Amino acid sequence: MRLPPLIEGRLIRRYKRFLADVALSDGRIVTAHTPNTGSMAGLLHPGSRVWLRDSGNPKRKYPLSWTMVEARPGVLVGIDTAMANRLVREAIENGTITTLRGYRRIRGEVPYGEERSRIDLLLEQGPKARCYVEVKNVTLVENGTAFFPDAVTERGRKHLRELAGRVAAGERGVICFCVQRHDADRLRPADHIDPAYGRTLREVVAQGVEAIAWQAEVTTASLQLTTELPVELDRE
Repeated sequence: MRLPPLIEGRLIRRYKRFLADVALSDGRIVTAHTPNTGSMAGLLHPGSRVWLRDSGNPKRKYPLSWTMVEARPGVLVGIDTAMANRLVREAIENGTITTLRGYRRIRGEVPYGEERSRIDLLLEQGPKARCYVEVKNVTLVENGTAFFPDAVTERGRKHLRELAGRVAAGERGVICFCVQRHDADRLRPADHIDPAYGRTLREVVAQGVEAIAWQAEVTTASLQLTTELPVELDRE
């Protein structure tokens, strides 16, 4: 996925979940929309290099959106959760994610489930061959291990239950963790942050939900899923 030219700055602070103040190289201080509902643990150090995307829409209250941050020297992290859906869809369409090949049609944000959810990606081969793919953006990495979630998420547990429901109905359910940074070599549930999510993930995998993780190569010019990571569910 090619990116438009990004605007570099230095992070001042993130606040009210969806806002961040950034100092640009020309001395201006701007407020950018932050398209990430998580805690963004480890990514909010004042003075960190960040990159913003200009929506080009003057009617937006905050036309600039925070797109990525340098977590440590040479490690760029994509924080935009919407980009994760686009990355996974692109990787399915071009055959990168081999376990999800062979479907004729992909639809996004399709209503489904008993808890009134919307699936990120619905893959269809026919009326009786459907695969429900829930995408989660992962930005937290500690000592080479990617963790999800970075904050307690009841909504995330609901999505897992919905996938298990589709599997029980004879369809396919997949939770796909999209790791938007290159410095991880495996993924684990963040039991130290949300033990209930970890328990639910293990339960639904035992029921037939598939858990996969793919890592992105992140640059200021492009984003691309390149590497599958093992998902480790054993308790440490």
